[in-house]
Amino acid sequence: MRTSLSIAAGALALATLTACASGPAPATGAGAAPAASGPAAGGPVAVAANDTECKVAVTEVPAGTSTFAVTNGGTKVTEFYVYAAGDRVMGEVENIVPGLTREVIVELPAGTYQTACKPGMIGKGVRGPLKVTGEHKPLSDDAELAAATAGYKRYIRSQSETLLTKTQEFVDAVKAGDVKKAKALFPVSRTYWERIEPVAEIFGDLDPAIDARENDVAEGEKWTGFHRIEKDLWVGGDIGEDGPIADKLMTDITTIVEKANAAELSPVLLANGAKGLLDEVASGKITGEEDRYSHTDLWDFDANLQGSKAAVQALRPVLEQRAPELVTTLDEKFAAAEAALGEHREGDGWKLHTELSKDDLKKLSDAINALSEPISKIAAVVAK
Repeated sequence: MRTSLSIAAGALALATLTACASGPAPATGAGAAPAASGPAAGGPVAVAANDTECKVAVTEVPAGTSTFAVTNGGTKVTEFYVYAAGDRVMGEVENIVPGLTREVIVELPAGTYQTACKPGMIGKGVRGPLKVTGEHKPLSDDAELAAATAGYKRYIRSQSETLLTKTQEFVDAVKAGDVKKAKALFPVSRTYWERIEPVAEIFGDLDPAIDARENDVAEGEKWTGFHRIEKDLWVGGDIGEDGPIADKLMTDITTIVEKANAAELSPVLLANGAKGLLDEVASGKITGEEDRYSHTDLWDFDANLQGSKAAVQALRPVLEQRAPELVTTLDEKFAAAEAALGEHREGDGWKLHTELSKDDLKKLSDAINALSEPISKIAAVVAK
């Protein structure tokens, strides 16, 4: 599914997080014998994923932070999720290529959840039950972590307000049949979407309804959202029938903005979100797969980089106290990534992906890989 230019996807996948919680092994997950229950000290919860199964080593973990180590033994790229009721995403790790193990730290209050692996990164996934028991002191009880989360929510709110405005302008252009204006507004509106995606992704089916690419849509599901309109704009040049799709996009964006601004966020979500945005750059933007019809991937690249930096900056006071050397490294690597991307600035926007050489893409890939490694350490620092 990935092209030969997906240099960064595998490299980024090698950077793993430090374990913070544990559970007993061995056991099985959905589609097999019942898993063991009850936590035990000693390491992350092992998840064995393949093209048909998602074997989670436990069905019960203690409230607090848990680390899940997901090994992909299948032939397809996969994802792992922990869902609360209504498919709210409590934690996720994407782009787990065959043969690799990736980890994710999740903060879970007592309650019932589901785990899911998604072979091919589509559909509802192979699911199993997860029970969380006991009491824990939320990470946000720490005053500095609470301040970090509040600061990040202010950033999300400011970006969301502009997202609503710019998406409405894009939708109006589509409904008016103004192809030239809609093309110009497409990457601009998506900029604000890409900046808030770590929060937007936690709400069930809304994210794929807004941002799914054609190959991300499971059989029998309807393709909607930005990329559906993108294809009509650049491939067919005919958006005469796209009015209802544009209206649904605006409705979905409005709903997700309301939910994002009301959401209670765990501090580890900021850390995981910062890393997840860089993973998106590696798996979609550098490869040119994200905006495959318009080739406006560098707008998304820049937005993901800015969104990642905003999450890290919100956590900066905590990181300066707990891991000052990590902060120095992050500053250096962010500056290097921004400089590498800045070479491809064009007017108020960016060059098209098709205008970049393989050497250009390799340089960008190397910069993102170098930044991803220290960012992968933040969640463990926050969860201490």
